[in-house]
Amino acid sequence: MNQKNEQDSVEKLVTGIPGFDVLSEGGLPVGRVTLVVGTAGVGKSVFASQYLAEGIKRGENGVFVTFEESPQRIRKNMRSFGWDIRKWEEEGKWAFVDASRVPGEKPLISGEYDFDSLVARIKYAINQVNAVRVSMDCLSAIFTYLPDKAQVRNDLFMIASVLGQIESTVVVTSERPQEYGEISTQGVEEFVADNVIILRNVRLQEKRRRTIEIVKYRGSSHKQGEFPFSILSDKGIVIIPLSTTETLEDGTSDIRITSGLAELDAMCGGGFFRNSIILVSGATGTGKTLLSTQFIAAGVNNNERCLLFAFEETRALIFRNALSWSVDFRQMERNGKLRVVCRDPETNPLEYHLIKMQEMIEEFQPNRVAIDSLSALEWSSSTEGFRQFIIGLNSIIRERKVTTLYTSTTPMTLVSGTSTSEAHISTTTDVIILLRYVEVYGEIRRGITVLKMRGSQHDKQIRQFMIDNQGMHIGKPFRNITGILVGNPVFGIYRPK
Repeated sequence: MNQKNEQDSVEKLVTGIPGFDVLSEGGLPVGRVTLVVGTAGVGKSVFASQYLAEGIKRGENGVFVTFEESPQRIRKNMRSFGWDIRKWEEEGKWAFVDASRVPGEKPLISGEYDFDSLVARIKYAINQVNAVRVSMDCLSAIFTYLPDKAQVRNDLFMIASVLGQIESTVVVTSERPQEYGEISTQGVEEFVADNVIILRNVRLQEKRRRTIEIVKYRGSSHKQGEFPFSILSDKGIVIIPLSTTETLEDGTSDIRITSGLAELDAMCGGGFFRNSIILVSGATGTGKTLLSTQFIAAGVNNNERCLLFAFEETRALIFRNALSWSVDFRQMERNGKLRVVCRDPETNPLEYHLIKMQEMIEEFQPNRVAIDSLSALEWSSSTEGFRQFIIGLNSIIRERKVTTLYTSTTPMTLVSGTSTSEAHISTTTDVIILLRYVEVYGEIRRGITVLKMRGSQHDKQIRQFMIDNQGMHIGKPFRNITGILVGNPVFGIYRPK
């Protein structure tokens, strides 16, 4: 039998943990032991509890074996996620096996811990609730009883063997000393588990970022690498599985839609293609927010549902600015065609923002989305975190076939520049529009050009534009000037080809 057929023969149990079943390509292998390791506070206990909670929602009862915290504390801590464990216990769906040490109890020495009795209690609890799932949290708490690695390994082998015989699908958690390096504290736990999952909470560029990685999945396929996740107060762990090649290739359309400006439509060869991703880049004050406002207004005027995510300005300021350009966002919201969502990028990690954006898109089902601006999110995150955020965001957009406009702020005011935002998304966007300041004989003017228009001819000239209370007005091309985009305008004699 070849490797692919061996992998296909492994039955998997859908965990229900958001994103994990995509990452693991189906869930946890049935009847096997999965070790979940991580440093303190990374979310191991949440994973173990959520695994049982999601199982109960699917009609699969569970047993929770606790070596560290008391059942009372677990009930209290997990209630914040909406999991009523006491109710499930009363209904015979959840059972505890309390193996935690009583406060003040003297630690046992090697050889005194009664694993035979523990296994008997676990088997009894499984039979009592007809459990399909078992969580054991956290094995590291009993290692003070068993300081000898050989004995730890023997006892873990014994537990794994017994649990394997009863055909439960088991999650076991354990501490590890650091984010990278040795997988577990004792260095032996991973060798007695069929599968190993690492949870990390790494500090990068003064920012914390949680990731999950499957490092061992015996006889079964899974996605490779680290994937970001967040812990939400109303959901628990939510994993962002990022995109696939298939997702990025889906959603192309030949139908044109208006940008909100007839002149820009003409520059783009007839408008944007539906379902495309548009990047508008420019320095502060060049008109990026205005362009996104007219993009949204055009959608509403065409009876489309539009969603605006704002990460730099308040609702009051957004509505005031839009009204100054004769666009009434407030009335559009009243009519149910627009929803404006304002968020402070500094208050939560990027993973949280991405999950919430996905929830809002799924709930509101927009035809158009504008995000103003990506730079605000970039500045509040690490480089790697932002890169994966963009990948995840593009995946969501492509999968739901939504026409989307991003804005990005270049780092320099009067000359051109490339932001990190542009560097990360330029290859995956369909349209790139540059807004630039241009100094002409001591006077500051604005210029616009379409740098990229995938699948279509487009105007390659840099055109002047003005802004008034009716919005943006695009005029004639700059003449006799070269070097605008590189920030070094040079005046010369214009010679048409």
